[in-house]
Amino acid sequence: MNINFEIMKKIKFRTFAAVIITCLVTVACVQDDDFTIPSSIGNEENENLTNLLSRIEAGEVQLITIDQLKAQFISDDEATEITSEIAVKGYVSSSDATGNFYKEFFIQDAAEDATSAIKISLNQVDSYNQFNMGREVYIYLKDLYLGEANGGDGVYTIGGAMNSDGEVEALTANEVPMYLFRSENSYTIVPKVVSALSSNDVGIFVTLNDVEFTTSGVGQPYVSPTDDYDTQRTIQRCTGFNYSTFLMETSAFASFKNEILPSGGGSISGVVSKDYYGDNLVLALNTSDDVLMDGSRCELLDINDFTEIISEDFQSAIHNTNLDFPGWTNFAEEGAWVWRERVYSGNGYTEFSTYNSPDDVNIAWLISPGVDLDAQENEFLNFKMAQHHLQSDLNTAEVFISTDFDGSNVLGATWISVSANLPSQSNSWYQFVDSGLIDLSSYSGTLHVAFKVTGSGTDQTLDGAYQLDDFTILGQQ
Repeated sequence: MNINFEIMKKIKFRTFAAVIITCLVTVACVQDDDFTIPSSIGNEENENLTNLLSRIEAGEVQLITIDQLKAQFISDDEATEITSEIAVKGYVSSSDATGNFYKEFFIQDAAEDATSAIKISLNQVDSYNQFNMGREVYIYLKDLYLGEANGGDGVYTIGGAMNSDGEVEALTANEVPMYLFRSENSYTIVPKVVSALSSNDVGIFVTLNDVEFTTSGVGQPYVSPTDDYDTQRTIQRCTGFNYSTFLMETSAFASFKNEILPSGGGSISGVVSKDYYGDNLVLALNTSDDVLMDGSRCELLDINDFTEIISEDFQSAIHNTNLDFPGWTNFAEEGAWVWRERVYSGNGYTEFSTYNSPDDVNIAWLISPGVDLDAQENEFLNFKMAQHHLQSDLNTAEVFISTDFDGSNVLGATWISVSANLPSQSNSWYQFVDSGLIDLSSYSGTLHVAFKVTGSGTDQTLDGAYQLDDFTILGQQ
């Protein structure tokens, strides 16, 4: 979310008739390969988009994904000029209707189950009247720039030029109709349900469930009267014995800035972004109507009521050897490298790094011993994980559980993805991040936990490392 360092003039509302027209064209529909564009968006827009889609069908312009577009960002020092005949399609995930976004909007790669997003910087206010939330948008990219609007903030941005600092500058009013094309299709954006804010989700419309504002924030307005540009408020969730926290950032120009934060618990939906300098991930609201906290507040668990079912702190690790702990499975799905035992300053842990690997693709699994979930109740998983040298969202760590893993056939088992607080590029190198308490009580039988890392030894942007420590499963007898 941009911070407005210029004084915004009071937003002029469009006429009632214009609003009605916008509503009429905002209809849910099903995506298909029909490139026919009705004239409801206006003859000029209709013609421009039709021409672009014709060129795509003819092979003159390549339609790429948002992830493929991001991969063309060459240097963190300056924006990249796009010189090839390419275009990208996305669905608007943010709205400036309430003034919480300014001269920008995000598009994500799908209306539902989005995996990637990117920001468009444009010299235009009230863009929601044209690029409303859910609108399908095509962007012709040749001669545009890809980079960061605020140098070093880590938010991939499309703009029309590059300034002397190497930053992306906004598309001008004249450039917008030359490069940005909306189709007649508007979709309902289904928020991605997440348990934490992740750099992988920047620009994506998400929902956090079972959250609340801190007691110090309850009763305060969204924006402090002493803040000229924006205010950050802390959101928290019970993670068992402690709270996990997230930041919500609201512009001082948002129409709901004086509304009071609710006192209850519930859900909040917004767009994942970063603060001005890129130091912190923040949640930016499209509207305060997306804050639904009229339920009960959470209560922390008492650790004295729980016992350790299984625990591994890796203190017996032998430095720089392949991990070989009793009951643990160390498996290479692709490439030859596996998880390694590591010791630093007397602390043992395990690490998977693809640095100097000869393989184009490295995928390695580390799987815990089995735990009998029928021997107790109210089981929770907790671990700590760190990263170093991460440079790409494609260099991933994932957590899975299985109740049918036989101890040897890794790829033949059924693995269920588990949401956990994992380190990202925004975390400092070697900083161990607490996963939070992950509820396992809904499962039965013998359960295994798996940690899967994907990287590359030949692609230097994918040769980062993940470290794992203090693996614990707790339960009540």
